Amino acid sequence: QVQLVESGGGSVQPGGSLRLSCVASGINFRAYTMGWYRQAPGKQRELVATLTIGGNTNLADSVKGRFTISRDNAKNTVYLEMSSLKPEDTAVYYCNGRGIIANYWGQGTQVTVSS
Repeated sequence: QVQLVESGGGSVQPGGSLRLSCVASGINFRAYTMGWYRQAPGKQRELVATLTIGGNTNLADSVKGRFTISRDNAKNTVYLEMSSLKPEDTAVYYCNGRGIIANYWGQGTQVTVSS
């Protein structure tokens, strides 16, 4: 059974920081491109960041310079370090694992940026 379990969401003031974690089980983690997506109320889900098995990263323009994606293959975990958070970063953040023929999603974790 494949599971992607996110943690680390919460409420933070503008300018603050959070670190999201996603632990994967039931997949060959090293063979998957891992990523983070987000969905704000009334909006479509959008890409935040991805990290390939080869170490190539892709970040949305809106988060470049503020967010960092990393992975620990020994722990089957992908991280999203978020700093200088803005109210427009408020969304449910979803972990994604994409293989050659499979694509998996976590349940999401809420991030709220508000004063």
